[in-house]
Amino acid sequence: MTSMSTIERLKQRFSGEGFASSQFRDNTRFDIPPADVTGVLTFLKNDCGFDLLVDITAVDLLEYPDARNRFRVFYALANTSTAERIYVRTHLDEPDLTLPSAYPLWRGADWMEREVFDMFGIRFAGHPNLKRILMPEEFTAFPLRKDYPLRGRGERHNFPVITRAES
Repeated sequence: MTSMSTIERLKQRFSGEGFASSQFRDNTRFDIPPADVTGVLTFLKNDCGFDLLVDITAVDLLEYPDARNRFRVFYALANTSTAERIYVRTHLDEPDLTLPSAYPLWRGADWMEREVFDMFGIRFAGHPNLKRILMPEEFTAFPLRKDYPLRGRGERHNFPVITRAES
């Protein structure tokens, strides 16, 4: 469980509209505006000891009751010395689906950001190699968006046909 001192330090350093903290069971969450992602993550790593980026993921809140934004991006961080964990959350709306890359802070953000880009279409400015990781380059949609049809849109016609050589 995250100590209150970490949340209090975050509140002292980052406050104003768009900043909020909450607790749900063992999960401490800190909501931030997209423009402050780099500052908050840098502060948590350098000043609060959160040296491990556990995960970056997203969720599409389309048609979610009471949702004010379309996408929510999560950064799960851990302090390996104290076993503290914190979840930093930010929200995005179309047409601007761009966040700063966490790659300069944690090299492990490389594949995590690529996965979020590939599945949701959220871009990470400053990422060294932001390209598809799960879907083929020819794929034009983002499969984890709620408006993507369950049976697909017929994109398979764009995929190259791979055949086995007859022996």
